[in-house]
Amino acid sequence: MSLVFIGIDPNTGDKQSPTVWVDRDSKELVLQGWKASPELEAEAAAFTVPGHAVGIPENEAVIRIPARMVEMIREACDAVERADLR
Repeated sequence: MSLVFIGIDPNTGDKQSPTVWVDRDSKELVLQGWKASPELEAEAAAFTVPGHAVGIPENEAVIRIPARMVEMIREACDAVERADLR
């Protein structure tokens, strides 16, 4: 298994679980979060960045991660940079 568990949102109870992992093989962050509302997804899809197409590609998704998980995301970023995977 290439996923290394970093952390789960401690405030979500047993029904929801925004989660942070690192994929040790690809050295990528893997995030599970809440699905964006249609309104948020539409706003993100309309966002323009020079040199990029407008919209959300079929193989991508907009998710929401609670700000209280910033430390977990930092830890995952550090692990990927160091390749220091538990």
